[in-house]
Amino acid sequence: AVFVPKAAADDARAIAPHKPRLISLAPNLTEIAYAAGAGSLLVGTVEFSDYPDAAKAVPRVGDAWRVDPERVLELRPDVVLVWPTGTPETTISRLRSLGLNIVEVPTQSLADVPRALRQVGRLAGTLPMAERAAQDFETRVAQQRAGYAQRPPLSVFIQIDDEPIYTVNGQHVISEIVMLCGGRNVFADLPQLAPPISAEAVLAADPQVILSTDDTIARPLELWSQWPRMQAVRSGNVFKLSSDLVTRASPRLAQGVEVTCSALERARSRLSAPPKSQSQNAAR
Repeated sequence: AVFVPKAAADDARAIAPHKPRLISLAPNLTEIAYAAGAGSLLVGTVEFSDYPDAAKAVPRVGDAWRVDPERVLELRPDVVLVWPTGTPETTISRLRSLGLNIVEVPTQSLADVPRALRQVGRLAGTLPMAERAAQDFETRVAQQRAGYAQRPPLSVFIQIDDEPIYTVNGQHVISEIVMLCGGRNVFADLPQLAPPISAEAVLAADPQVILSTDDTIARPLELWSQWPRMQAVRSGNVFKLSSDLVTRASPRLAQGVEVTCSALERARSRLSAPPKSQSQNAAR
């Protein structure tokens, strides 16, 4: 392994062998590696790297917060893929100090995903497959963007946890997805990326739609039904979305866009229809 400060993928390509041994330090980067045709080159990854199924068999070197440097060295990687905004800077610095070749792969927005696919494809020598995956992602997202660009706007509360209640601001990729689908994140202007908020703040915002992720919130309609006067509850517009599809910055975000746009379109239909009971309207 060769130490390269702040190496970009194009620079690392000249250093790494044609089929480099890769370690991924984020579940979304593991997905990107597989989609880019480089899954077979992964010799290590972190906990929660569970997609595709083959990723479950890749040896673990830690989790998103703690990595075992000795285990990383044992696996003799040519390149270690890190997520700049997710992998702790202390981890990145420590691995660099050991002479490991670190490549940062930014994935904060929808547009970052195809860029990351191409970046990893160039690095791994699998660019044709990565390019196909990138183009497929771009096409699917563009179709949804065009299809919902002129739809009536909806006010949306995005909930990612319930005890306490957490939401996201306008810089988060979920908020970008909601906006693409014709929604408006009611907490977009908050300064923190994922701030805690009170139920009173949600009631005051009175969103037309509530979108809850499924990893921590099992029954969001039941949770919010104690406030029946809120627009989202009154119209039954409380939807549960797969967390992996809307929060993990991977190629599956294209599917996340599709299911989110579909949910908001159902919400528009309910808001324009005669009132019904909660049980009739409840989203599954």
